[in-house]
Amino acid sequence: MKRYLPFLLVALLWGAAGLRDAAGRWVENTVIPPLALEHSTEVRDRNGVLLRAYTVADGRWRLPVTLAQVDPDFVDLLLTYEDRRFHTHAGVDARAMLRAAWQAVRNGQVVSGGSTLTMQVARLLEDGTTGRWAGKMRQIRLALALEQRLSKETILTLYLNLAPYGGNLEGIRAASLAYLGKEPLRLTPAEAALLVALPQSPEARRPDRFPNRAEAARERVLLRGARFGLLDADDLHVARFDPVPDSRQPFPALAPHAADHARAEAPDRQRLDLTLDAGLQQEVAFLAKTALRGREEPLSIAILIADHRSGAVLAAAGSAAYAAGRGQGFVDMTRAVRSPGSTLKPLVYALAFDQGLAHPDTLIDDRPAAFGSYAPQNFDGAFRGELKVAEALRQSLNIPVVLLTEELGPPRLMAALRVSGADPKLPGGKPGLAVALGGVGVTLWDLVQLYGGLANGGQAIALHQSGTSEAGGQIVSRAAAWQVGQILAELPPPRGAAHWRIAYKTGTSYGHRDAWAIGYDGEHVIGVWIGRPDGTPVPGVFGGDLAAPVLFEAFQRLKPAPAPLPPPPPETLILGTAALPEALQRFRGRRALFEHAADAPKLAFPPNGARIDLAGSGADMGLVAKLRDGQAPFTWLANGAPVLVGSHAREVDLGDPGSGFVTLTVIDAKGRSDRVVVRVE
Repeated sequence: MKRYLPFLLVALLWGAAGLRDAAGRWVENTVIPPLALEHSTEVRDRNGVLLRAYTVADGRWRLPVTLAQVDPDFVDLLLTYEDRRFHTHAGVDARAMLRAAWQAVRNGQVVSGGSTLTMQVARLLEDGTTGRWAGKMRQIRLALALEQRLSKETILTLYLNLAPYGGNLEGIRAASLAYLGKEPLRLTPAEAALLVALPQSPEARRPDRFPNRAEAARERVLLRGARFGLLDADDLHVARFDPVPDSRQPFPALAPHAADHARAEAPDRQRLDLTLDAGLQQEVAFLAKTALRGREEPLSIAILIADHRSGAVLAAAGSAAYAAGRGQGFVDMTRAVRSPGSTLKPLVYALAFDQGLAHPDTLIDDRPAAFGSYAPQNFDGAFRGELKVAEALRQSLNIPVVLLTEELGPPRLMAALRVSGADPKLPGGKPGLAVALGGVGVTLWDLVQLYGGLANGGQAIALHQSGTSEAGGQIVSRAAAWQVGQILAELPPPRGAAHWRIAYKTGTSYGHRDAWAIGYDGEHVIGVWIGRPDGTPVPGVFGGDLAAPVLFEAFQRLKPAPAPLPPPPPETLILGTAALPEALQRFRGRRALFEHAADAPKLAFPPNGARIDLAGSGADMGLVAKLRDGQAPFTWLANGAPVLVGSHAREVDLGDPGSGFVTLTVIDAKGRSDRVVVRVE
């Protein structure tokens, strides 16, 4: 028998080698599931702060995390509790499995598991079970294959991304944000222990449903950590009294409209970095939510803040209350096309300054005027007569701005809008004079971009919420932009607002559908819109009363004091009315060639087309005429023949001109005239 022993030993060695090779081929031929995990899309602010996250396709929260983004004390506690020999085994810990089997036999039930973290990763990758032998063998095979092909750090990172934490939470970042309201980079011993304990039985230990079970599981992790020296007595004592969170916190949802827009533009990107500032965004969101409290009408609001030097959007609130997919709060009103009301008037005046049609101290008439069938009226129905152009803009009068628009031509106004980066929408396709008063569709984004260009020395700069922006074309000259800014900066702040010097303009669209306020200082530009997303009228809503106070409050939340507006460019013409060139002292457009001067004589009586019964009047008088304006002396004619010459009276008796149609004419000392045709009986 002894002589066969060497042969038997060789056979055993050959058999062991064969088994080893077979096992090696078995592991080597293992098909590893895809390791490229689908993660939640994240939107972050300019400083890397999480603004918003989106669930993956099946509704789970799985936020990407690296080992460097997790508290090292958590990792130590995890390995101590789950897999103390993680760094030395090859995927399977035989000692742990034998211990677990012996405890199960001795106690008649499973007391502890023998799975390594690598085996747990294998199960999570395949979404397999743990209890059946077939499932366990598949995990062992995949665990061995993972250890052969991946580093320990990669395997641990997979666990941190895949570990289940109850409900639709996967990975430590999602769990830490949902249960603790914080990133997992800095955790207390109690927080770390809770996050170690939950994946073992995620549904049964959910702290938002079963806080007592979660606390008991946390206690076991803490005791094990203390046993192996990770926690001292004081740490253990403090951790035990740390309350277990009993609810889930919502994931950050700052700037939801801006985040949705960015995601729609880059649907394949997992991380989107915006120019927004999370702190300011939170302030603006709160302002949007509270600014309209106490009003009976259900109104929406939009606020947009940008740095007009770079075009970077710093905060954007598209509504007061966002609800994904439903309600009017879902509509992003920063990008909704609306009528701008009077907010385009500064652009008209700036273009007029550029074209040499007017100067801030040019006199212009605010009198009733008709432009064909279009007869605009001022907001209050009153007229101011002759006044300076600057004052006409500050008072937001309609007749002067339409006179300037007629002289400029509406297409020039539309072209300037497009140079600013706006995308105006014309209801009829062809621009008319009503464009100057809001007869065109633009967005809050467009208006903030336009005013940002005026603030930027007249040079357009595209607003952006990601990346960078290049300067655009010149909307108006530096001097014209500065002059408009100075005019708007002289407007008094709304009642109750801080006395900050801000160049701003308000506007109210036709039918009280939109209330606007857009303003800027030396650094920033802010726009506010208030109304209803469906475009229905809101009686009594005015931009000056409703939107302007929100504009000033937004500036105060942005910074402690306004940045000064720039000094005038050297080419700016700064003169009073009397010192201006004669052509700029008083505005006289092309209509002046065909119209009477404002002080020309006007026949006040009889009215044109009147029928006058001299015979039946019973009075010993002829045809009485009344005159206003004009310069005496006056010459009166009836049917072209002089009746009265050298008269200084403004009410005269012209005698009996005879029956029938009579043309009455009056001529003043300057040769100006007026006439009417009446029928005398």
